[in-house]
Amino acid sequence: METAAPPLLLSVEDYLKFEADGQVRHEYIGGRIHAMAGASEQHNLIAGNIHAAFHGHLRGGPCRAYIADFKVRLEINREDIFYYPDVMVSCVRDGLEKYYLRDARLLVEVLSDSTEAIDRREKLINYPQIPTLEEYVLVAQDKPEVTLLHRSEGWKPVVVTSLEDTVEFRSIKLSMTLREIYERVF
Repeated sequence: METAAPPLLLSVEDYLKFEADGQVRHEYIGGRIHAMAGASEQHNLIAGNIHAAFHGHLRGGPCRAYIADFKVRLEINREDIFYYPDVMVSCVRDGLEKYYLRDARLLVEVLSDSTEAIDRREKLINYPQIPTLEEYVLVAQDKPEVTLLHRSEGWKPVVVTSLEDTVEFRSIKLSMTLREIYERVF
């Protein structure tokens, strides 16, 4: 059964209900929703590889890794924003709700043609406004390339491109080679 299209502007409560009832995911910016395209096999494998490593590494500690269908909520200039990061880590229980969290420590976006501009511009402006965020990571899916941005370095990008190179997820004290990130992709 198809879900009816929502009104032009939605309250946060209506958005959350619409998302819970719907089959298509939407990001939410100041009352407006934006449908998200489905992910490719490469996108899914990359996000899965990263999530699996994070999940195993964080097991038994205070931090938890989340993947794809769980949202992060921001408030910027009194406007609510909900995004679906591909992978995220949170280490606090405050700000955790049934369908989203507020206090991410690490956010990962796997780039695609339809999202790359948003991930590199809009989210690069918005994500650092999360006070607990320490790292933002962009992962290309069409070539081995990981861009790391750290709060401690003023969000200056560091790009890693060799499958033999290691990426340091400093906020969770985990290292992965690009070969591990891109397992079964390249």
